[in-house]
Amino acid sequence: MTYEVKSLNEECGVFGIWGHPDAAKLTYFGLHSLQHRGQEGAGILSNDQGTLKRHRDMGLLSEVFKNPANLDKLTGTSAIGHVRYATAGEASVDNIQPFLFRFHDMQFGLAHNGNLTNAESLKQELEQRGAIFSSTSDSEILAHLIRRSHNPNLMGKIKEALSLVKGGFAYLLMFEDKLIAALDPNGFRPLSIGKMANGAVVVSSETCAFEVIGAEWIRDVKPGEIVIVDDNGIQYDSYTNDTQLAICSMEYIYFARPDSNIHGVNVHTARKRMGAQLAREFKHEADIVVGVPNSSLSAAMGFAEESGLPNEMGLIKNQYTQRTFIQPTQELREQGVRMKLSAVSGVVKGKRVVMIDDSIVRGTTSRRIVQLLKEAGASEVHVAIGSPALAYPCFYGIDIQTRQELIAANHTVEETCQIIGADSLTYLSIDGLIDSIGIETDAPNGGLCVAYFDGDYPTPLYDYEEDYQRSLEEKTSFYK
Repeated sequence: MTYEVKSLNEECGVFGIWGHPDAAKLTYFGLHSLQHRGQEGAGILSNDQGTLKRHRDMGLLSEVFKNPANLDKLTGTSAIGHVRYATAGEASVDNIQPFLFRFHDMQFGLAHNGNLTNAESLKQELEQRGAIFSSTSDSEILAHLIRRSHNPNLMGKIKEALSLVKGGFAYLLMFEDKLIAALDPNGFRPLSIGKMANGAVVVSSETCAFEVIGAEWIRDVKPGEIVIVDDNGIQYDSYTNDTQLAICSMEYIYFARPDSNIHGVNVHTARKRMGAQLAREFKHEADIVVGVPNSSLSAAMGFAEESGLPNEMGLIKNQYTQRTFIQPTQELREQGVRMKLSAVSGVVKGKRVVMIDDSIVRGTTSRRIVQLLKEAGASEVHVAIGSPALAYPCFYGIDIQTRQELIAANHTVEETCQIIGADSLTYLSIDGLIDSIGIETDAPNGGLCVAYFDGDYPTPLYDYEEDYQRSLEEKTSFYK
């Protein structure tokens, strides 16, 4: 997927397992399936009869565990793991998870996917009470809240801490005698539970990881739920009854792997339906459909089937280019588009092309791809986006937190079309998106968070509110 070029990144992915002799190795395989969710750093923490061991570092999972000894030393029958792309906290090994906390009377590990909207307020309060943070990540806050709780039992402490943190979060906590998973009251981030043939219980950000290790999906973790896994099996509990499903719609649009299922909906199938609905909303004449690889190929299939146009491979992705999001300048990041994609002249020359993509962030990628297609001889390039216009920030775990970096927040559809050099630009409607995903629920917006498209956030923004309100009055021109 062209995550790095788009500058649109999920914060991270988590994986955990309880009750398997090869826990750390299976966690490695599970994290490998989730590598698309974070490419900045990775780590695994194992539990060997109550002794917690950990290895973490910067880089891809294969780089972090290049030395087999680093994985071999993580003995034990339980483990949790994490792949990271940061939205909160600087790029530092100190911020790579899982975190490991040791106290005189207990120890536990923590892995977090999401973003806390009241992190700064909580951190200031905790520091005033004497807390010392070892990272700049908001994920560490939960550990301090657990430790400082006056509740007499551990589960009471955890529930109290979870009720204090706000925003989007999927947590995995490893204690000496149990693995705990918890989800925020809106279920912004996905989290699923599975079971292996030997009875081992697994928890993962996406169900695609279950297929790799041979686990069977049981069910998704519900908003506001706590799942306790120990040698006696699985126990379900909750820390709040004030819940409302609002899973991040970008999981279906872009982030999740096509072979994952989220709340009963297969991601590939949802994207095909988005493409088909987009074709019904598209108003222009064209000859062929070309999807931007890889995350837009499913939508391109749906568009082609619905429109009756041939679905052609007019763009080829180079699978071996380096990650470009770490490049120090925008110029080098933009060059990454040409490194990653090539247009096939023999396919697009003389054709009116419908270029299917999943989203437009700054417009940089779209402009470059339109240019590639026209240089390859396309007579017209009509850009069709399998999601509504991305005009508002996300505060729940995607690294877009200002309107200034979003082209749709600062320009009309016509202006955006001109900026990217397309002959037309069509976005999928919000209603079309909701209907296409089709979660079986009575929750508002079909159980989706669509705030990035309409600015209607399902929760208060807490520490972000003042800056967000100020950003509504500011505009940035993307014209060069």
